[in-house]
Amino acid sequence: MSRIGNQTITVPDKVKVSVDDNHVSVEGPKGRLEMDIPKRTSVSQEENILKVSRDGDDRQARAMHGLSRSLLNNMVIGVSEGFVKKLEINGVGFKAMVSGNKVTMSLGYSHPINYQLPDQVKVTVEKDVKVTIEGPDKQKVGMVAAELRGFYPVEPYKAKGVKYEGEYVRRKEGKTVQ
Repeated sequence: MSRIGNQTITVPDKVKVSVDDNHVSVEGPKGRLEMDIPKRTSVSQEENILKVSRDGDDRQARAMHGLSRSLLNNMVIGVSEGFVKKLEINGVGFKAMVSGNKVTMSLGYSHPINYQLPDQVKVTVEKDVKVTIEGPDKQKVGMVAAELRGFYPVEPYKAKGVKYEGEYVRRKEGKTVQ
């Protein structure tokens, strides 16, 4: 029995949901998201409550039940409140800047790194080292944060690089001179 899949989703007043067969679209103040419901599951809507149900009780149906409910819940939260990831850049001369829908990062390489942002994702930079990524789609926000971090992950000796805000970096002791 999927405990996640059995929970209902309460839709806030400012969010509009439309369900057509296996296609769901959710619209709110932060944007609009659409999704095709995975096979073996269905969505029913009663006023401001969404319920996901499954057909069958085999392993795949149970897995899709919880997945569908989680994705739908993330869509409702995303268009009403949005998702945020924050990154910190440490290192001498390391910085980031945003121009339009492109992020340019200087991370100690011989060239700047240019990253094209996907639709509905907004990036802001404070003091050249604090990067905030916002958007209604949880998957896209997490993907952008992971890719920006992946250009120069934090190294354990001097803690230089890009890390998530609040991420703990275990420091190593360098070589000692005898």
